[in-house]
Amino acid sequence: MQQYKVLSTIEEIKIYSDPYRIQIMNMFHRQGRPSTVKEIADLMGEVPAKVHYHVKKLEKIGLLSMVSTREINGIIAKYYEPFSGEIHLRHKDEADENSPLKQVFRSETLKLLNEMFEQSRQRFMNHAEHDKDDKRFISDMRLYATADEVEELYQNIVELCKPYLTKEGQKSDHQVFQLFTAMSKEEQAEPQAGSGSKKKKATVQKKDKESASKAPAKASTTSDIAPGTTE
Repeated sequence: MQQYKVLSTIEEIKIYSDPYRIQIMNMFHRQGRPSTVKEIADLMGEVPAKVHYHVKKLEKIGLLSMVSTREINGIIAKYYEPFSGEIHLRHKDEADENSPLKQVFRSETLKLLNEMFEQSRQRFMNHAEHDKDDKRFISDMRLYATADEVEELYQNIVELCKPYLTKEGQKSDHQVFQLFTAMSKEEQAEPQAGSGSKKKKATVQKKDKESASKAPAKASTTSDIAPGTTE
């Protein structure tokens, strides 16, 4: 059964939405095994003390866990493992649209989602620019389904990806790919009285453009697959 973690406070969302911490999480996933702060800092070209500060923040909300220790040259090295299940964002006042705290929570959530989209876009575009002869995949599809069918589809995608989420049993020719998926319900535009077909067409074109920005993408990059996040 797929594990999931619920982030339900503004503090938790703020900790996770930090762009630098999202990069740290991606590096841990890229390793595919428990890693030390120094290993992650070396991969990022950063000072271990700086990375350690952010690792402790992520550990506080359960997105990183210390799984083992080992003595190396008289120093105790701590090995951390990233949470690999789904991350759900839920606020206790989600039913109250006028709750001030919910508005702040929603703002922080949008900040987090925007950062995840932006980092994925940057990885895809960097690869497209520097590896012009390599294959890249991007899709923009409109699906017709019930809410239950869409949930089942998403779970099927997760199950299909599981054999490829770890480095165990890797072949010599294995490469690292980044899969970023986003699926959302298209909002239906309310027809306005007296609106002509030209205005309606413009609305449809706008929605198609928005849909393209949310397209699920699979790009060949140097980052591993990050856990899914749902609101």
